[in-house]
Amino acid sequence: MSEENKRQDDLPEETAPEKNAAPEAGRHAEKHHVPLIHIAKRETLPWQKAWGIRAAAILLSLVFMAVVSIVLTKENPFRLYGYIFQASFKSGSRFFRLLYETAILLAIALALLPAFRMRFWNIGAEGQVLAGAFASVLCMLFIGDKIPSFLLILVMLAAGVAAGALWALIPAVFKAKWGTNETLFTLMMNYVIICIIDASIQALFPKGTGTMGIVNGSSHAGWLPKIGNNYLLSILIIAVVTALMYAYMRYSKHGYEIQVVGESRNTARYIGINVGKVILRTMALSGAICGLTGFLLTSGYNHSVSTNTVGGRGFTAIMVCWLAKFNPVFMILTSLLICFLQRGASEIASRCQINASYGDVLTGMVLFFIIGCEFFIQYEIHFRKKERETAHD
Repeated sequence: MSEENKRQDDLPEETAPEKNAAPEAGRHAEKHHVPLIHIAKRETLPWQKAWGIRAAAILLSLVFMAVVSIVLTKENPFRLYGYIFQASFKSGSRFFRLLYETAILLAIALALLPAFRMRFWNIGAEGQVLAGAFASVLCMLFIGDKIPSFLLILVMLAAGVAAGALWALIPAVFKAKWGTNETLFTLMMNYVIICIIDASIQALFPKGTGTMGIVNGSSHAGWLPKIGNNYLLSILIIAVVTALMYAYMRYSKHGYEIQVVGESRNTARYIGINVGKVILRTMALSGAICGLTGFLLTSGYNHSVSTNTVGGRGFTAIMVCWLAKFNPVFMILTSLLICFLQRGASEIASRCQINASYGDVLTGMVLFFIIGCEFFIQYEIHFRKKERETAHD
C-alpha cells in the first residue's frame, strides 16, 4: 500500500473529504425546505361535501352572530333566532317582501351572469339599474298625463331597458375597441349616473328637500297593476327572466360563444367568433336586464327614484354570482339566503333598540363565514408530519 493511501485511510471518518458531505447537506436542505403548513389546490370535491362545508359555515356564522348579539344585547339567543325568522315569516306581507327583495337581487345577479361568464368584470350594475329607473321615472313625470297608463308602462319599460343597455354599452365599446379596463370603467359609471340623478332632482325640485317623492300618487299613471299585492307581478316577471336566462346560457349559440370567449379569446378568434361583437352584445343584454330591474323598482314598488334606490344591491349581486358559481339555479338559493339574513339582522337591531348599522354588521359576519368557506372548498391544507422529519434524521 502506498504512503498516500495510508494517510488517507488514517483520517477520521468525519474528516474524510466528500465522503458524507453531500448526503448530509441534502438531508439538511430537504429538512429545511419542508414547510410546516402547505396549501394545495383541490383537484375535485364532490358537490355533497362542498355544500356540506357551506352548510357548516352558515351554522357557525349563526352561532357566532348569536354570541356577539348576546354580548351586546344581553338577549336570549333563541329569542334572537326567533327575531330572524319573524322578520320574514311572521306574516304573509313579510314573506312576500322577502320574496320581492330576493327577486330584485336575483335579477341584478342574472344581469351580471353573462358578462362574468365572458370574464368581463362588470362592476357597474348599480349604475345600470339606476339608469333604467331614472329613465322610467322621467317618462312618468313628463308624459304620465298625456297617454293611457298601459301605454305609458310599455314606454317606461322600453326606456328603462334602453337606458340600462346604453349605460352598459359605453364601457363595452371602449373595451372592444381600445382594450380599456372594464372594472374601473364600469365602477366609474356608477358615480356618473348618481351625480346625474342628484343634479336632475335638484333642478326639477329646487324648492324641495332634495328628494323626488312619489310620482303620480293620485293618478297612479305608470304604476304596475296589482296582482294580489305590490310584489307579486314583479316576482313573476323575474321568475320568467330567470328561466329564460338559464335556457339562453345553457342551450343557445350566444351562450356557447360567451363561454368560449370567457375561456380563451384567442381560441374564440381562431374558430371564427367575433370577440368584439360578443362583448357588445353581451354587455347590452346585461345592461338591459339591469334596466328592466330599474323599471320594476320604480313602476312596481318605489314609484320614485333617488341615488339610494338600488341600495347597494348591484355590489351584493356580484357576491351572489360568485357564491353560486355562475349557476342561475343556485343564484336563487344564494339570493334568498342573503336577503333572509339581512332582514333578520335588521329585525334584531330594531327589536333590541340598537343602532341600525348593527344589522349590517351582523350580515357582514355571516357573509364573512360564507365567503371564507369557499377557501376550504377550493384548497386543502397539509401539515408537516413529524415522522417525515425524523425519517430523514
